[in-house]
Amino acid sequence: MLTMEMLKPPAETLYEAELRALREEDTGKRPPNWLLSPAYVRDFIIGRDKPAILDGEAIAITRKFYGNDVLIERAVVTLAGNRGLMLVGEPGTAKTMLSELLTAAISGTSLNTIQGTAGTTEDMIKYSWNYAMLLDKGPSEAALVPSPLYSGMKKGIITRFEEITRCPAEAQDSLISILSDKVMSIPELDGGVLFAKPGFNVIATANIRDKGVNEMSGALKRRFNFETIKPISSVKMEAKIIESQARSLLLHSDIDIEINPDVVELLATTFMELRTGMTREGYKLDTPQASMSTAEAVSVYVQSAMTSYYYEDKGIALDRLVQNMLGTIAKENDKDLSILKTYFSKVVKERSREEGIWKDYYEEKKWIG
Repeated sequence: MLTMEMLKPPAETLYEAELRALREEDTGKRPPNWLLSPAYVRDFIIGRDKPAILDGEAIAITRKFYGNDVLIERAVVTLAGNRGLMLVGEPGTAKTMLSELLTAAISGTSLNTIQGTAGTTEDMIKYSWNYAMLLDKGPSEAALVPSPLYSGMKKGIITRFEEITRCPAEAQDSLISILSDKVMSIPELDGGVLFAKPGFNVIATANIRDKGVNEMSGALKRRFNFETIKPISSVKMEAKIIESQARSLLLHSDIDIEINPDVVELLATTFMELRTGMTREGYKLDTPQASMSTAEAVSVYVQSAMTSYYYEDKGIALDRLVQNMLGTIAKENDKDLSILKTYFSKVVKERSREEGIWKDYYEEKKWIG
């Protein structure tokens, strides 16, 4: 399957060569129905120096997640155990990406996913029915429409549950008995019980800003091990992520444009300082309500590069960067624009006296108003 035929290839497609090479090399102890041992799942996610060999070719094992490597080890061990894994953090901290990478490495597919929304119901989580068949022949396995959770239990693979706290509390709690006993009761069928096969588990994600929208019950929380994904704390690391992900997104959009490392570092610095409320010189700043995450920074860079490419037929321009940054800053509250304006008037202005790109950056203050 060619990745260029898909707008966003799943992890198992995007990293197919790496996964195949690791599976051929892996002789470690694997939990039941896992495609890789825990050590090789870790290596797939955080990368390693030694390449793997596939059909006589050396395949580089790249780092895909930048953060706490020990957290990755704990997450992998959790999935091999009896509890589900709950990934929590600010929006844009790569919880979904990590969930996708883990399931691709362990089960070979990241597509067995429930997307939590305010409209998610219990039957969407467990199973529903083909009502034409149900009315014609009554309840039967043929008439049952399996959910991703049902499929995960039946096949012995990981089920992803994205944004679980967006779901109503009663829908969330339908997971309690399944996570406890690894059994799903199907009362419509005579003696209907689905026992989970070894290898089944659940990875759920929730963003901290939504906490309290539909707070998880204590009973459900006890069925999960919680891991908090924290924002990137290094400008260099954040710049590396922006550069890598922007290059990939532009490639898949068939846009032939060079990534500008100076603009990437400028963007990473701006986002980190606004997110943390502290400049590298030690000055305190007000922080906007908007999410100044790495994911948002990637989006700003890609949008700016695409705008420059299509309208000016050139590499990324700083005026486009500032224009697209405005939409991110004003996403939650228009008043946050005053914070960006202050950042330019004080921080960017001061740096523009000495550093070349910061001088050009400051000249684009006119777009902020």
